[in-house]
Amino acid sequence: MRVSAKKFLVVGMLGMSLVGSSWPVWAAPAWSLPESGLKLETGAKQAHVADMMERLKNHKEKAAPYEAPDGWAYEKYEVDGVKVEKLVNPALTNDRVVLQFHGGGYVLGQSDNHRKLAERQGVLADAREMYMVDYRLAPQNTYPAALEDAVKVYKDLLAKGKSAGKIIVTGDSAGGHLALSLCLYLKANNLPQPAMLLLASPWTTMETNLPSRKNNASKDLILGTNNSFMYKAVSTPAYGKGYKAKDPRVSPVHADLTGLPPMLIQTGGYELFLDENLALARKAAEAGVDITLTVYPAMSHDFALLLPELQDSVDSFKEIRDFVRRHLD
Repeated sequence: MRVSAKKFLVVGMLGMSLVGSSWPVWAAPAWSLPESGLKLETGAKQAHVADMMERLKNHKEKAAPYEAPDGWAYEKYEVDGVKVEKLVNPALTNDRVVLQFHGGGYVLGQSDNHRKLAERQGVLADAREMYMVDYRLAPQNTYPAALEDAVKVYKDLLAKGKSAGKIIVTGDSAGGHLALSLCLYLKANNLPQPAMLLLASPWTTMETNLPSRKNNASKDLILGTNNSFMYKAVSTPAYGKGYKAKDPRVSPVHADLTGLPPMLIQTGGYELFLDENLALARKAAEAGVDITLTVYPAMSHDFALLLPELQDSVDSFKEIRDFVRRHLD
């Protein structure tokens, strides 16, 4: 375990310091990793998050149709009824794939914020192709609907000749839950694991009584009581209806994590899911998983998705880049 004034970092089996070798020039003009971001002290940081959330709540204009970065290809298709969106960076020729599962408490679908996040993830991973799964949502579709959709898309990628060892699975919030569930399914069915899991503020349990759920309810300005709709969605989770809160099928933090791929967990110090993120990292390390957990001080849930301009987000992007480089280069 290593501790610094900047952030709290836990590294499990095979953990090592981040490397600093050269990285390819970005192929797309839409986004490149900045050297630094907006640096704020805790109070100013909270004010900045609160202002962003207020503008988000009051935004009334209809969003313009999504457009891919210049030169990139973008298409929508279906895999046995499952909606999938695909981005391709034609400037690259490698076989790396980003498979993204979006967050939203299992009640919100794909968004432009997540499409933009997929762009960033593709750049950070130096991946030619990015796939975004618009899985079925609760309350109409409860467990295992979303998992079934994820499995169909993953199997389809394998059937198309994609190497599991080159698939980078990403998930934020509920998407992190789904990414974990997918890997547990793959293990149970003797299917190849992806190269790694990149998890941002993953929702790992349907339990609602963990200390951070109470202590950070007002501090977490993105998922806490400041956001009544999403706070209710995770306080009375519809996706796990019919299952006990600790059932590992809907609460993967209670599953046997042995055999899962290398895992990066990024979470905030004011995160509603902080306790379960810490528990996931601890259990993964105990199971022999190559695990890195970073807690970004005074940050709310899923901060890099909604606040990419902050220094904390820039740091998290650099960590993703280096984690991928460490395991695939």
